[in-house]
Amino acid sequence: MRLMLDSAFVIDVLAGVPEAIRRQQLLFEEGDEPFVNEIVVCEVRAGLRSVDARELATLLEPVEFIQPGPEAAMAAGEWRRLAHERGYSLSLPDALIASAADAIGAAVLTRNVRGFALTPVRVETY
Repeated sequence: MRLMLDSAFVIDVLAGVPEAIRRQQLLFEEGDEPFVNEIVVCEVRAGLRSVDARELATLLEPVEFIQPGPEAAMAAGEWRRLAHERGYSLSLPDALIASAADAIGAAVLTRNVRGFALTPVRVETY
């Protein structure tokens, strides 16, 4: 299965959250295809001390980095607009992570089910 790793998942792996560690192991045991984009990397790196940045880089080595095109950004903007019309707030990072997942036919792997429920993207949790 193609999985866009959300920032929450990457943070939980780095923090040693047992459920996230187990799900990370399953990624490779089950042959899943993990992906990240610049939003995930930026969000996670912003919260790390400089000495911990190497751990993030190591975690990302086997993960494919993608940058979808303008169509994905347009979809993210549309989803944010629709959420706003319904009285909800879809964050810019969540919209862009979801649209990147959508562009490659992936689900989002996260514990932040609520944020991604405002998008049409499939969500996997741990």
